[in-house]
Amino acid sequence: MVRAFLGMGLLGTNFVKAMLEKGETVQVWNRSPEKATALEADGAKAFASAADAVKGADHIHIAVKDDASVNQVLAAAVPGLKAGAVIIDHTTTSAEGAIQRTKEWKEKGFTYLHAPVFMGPANAREGSGYMLVSGDQGVIEKVQPLLDKMTGKVINFGPEEGKAAGMKLIGNCFLITFSAGLADTLSLGKALHISAQDIGSLFDIWNPAQMVATRLQRMSSGDYSKASWELNMARKDTQLFMNTNGALAVIPAIAAEMDRWIEKGFGNSDWTVIAKDAVS
Repeated sequence: MVRAFLGMGLLGTNFVKAMLEKGETVQVWNRSPEKATALEADGAKAFASAADAVKGADHIHIAVKDDASVNQVLAAAVPGLKAGAVIIDHTTTSAEGAIQRTKEWKEKGFTYLHAPVFMGPANAREGSGYMLVSGDQGVIEKVQPLLDKMTGKVINFGPEEGKAAGMKLIGNCFLITFSAGLADTLSLGKALHISAQDIGSLFDIWNPAQMVATRLQRMSSGDYSKASWELNMARKDTQLFMNTNGALAVIPAIAAEMDRWIEKGFGNSDWTVIAKDAVS
């Protein structure tokens, strides 16, 4: 079986190296040719065009930047595609884009499956982490053994096209807001002369990650009448953060949202009422 991989970024490069180490034949292409040709030392066959890279390949993997890049690269690959080839797209894209491509490529006689990942370069190289899929269950069943070799776990979100793309975006949204919150936490710590190591030791003892499931349940319940931390009190603490360090990036936006809900009369509600519009 011949595989092609389009897009030799950090993720694509390490996926290809893992495939080659398993003895697979892999044809590669990248907009910057040197990234593809560098893999020839590992056994890959590099090509100057996407169309040449996909010739004879049963499965074509792609990992590029966004919807537009996926569409452009696949359009360039069309002349070389083998009849009935399966396209597996690992790019983080919009759900709408994944749905549209699934439909369009089926009409062209090919199979397109969106399979975004929660994987870094090291995960791609060692076959760990998570790969997400959804859509036609018959298609997923056929490619599942192939995907299983690439990652630690394939998570199937069912027959809804585009759901895997949506779940990937949700996960990335959480990671970005989580990291931005940590950045503000570190900035506050700096202003208070508390080191990152001391903050880490606090989290070793008091682990806020354990609260995620119960906090999500509370926030999505729609009932904020039984407060464990009143919005007025949370807003008071938020002001203390800002008074201590005026350079915080995320907290001022949260404070503004808190003020909006206090003005609406929810000051005595649980502070998670700020999620009310998101779940109602």
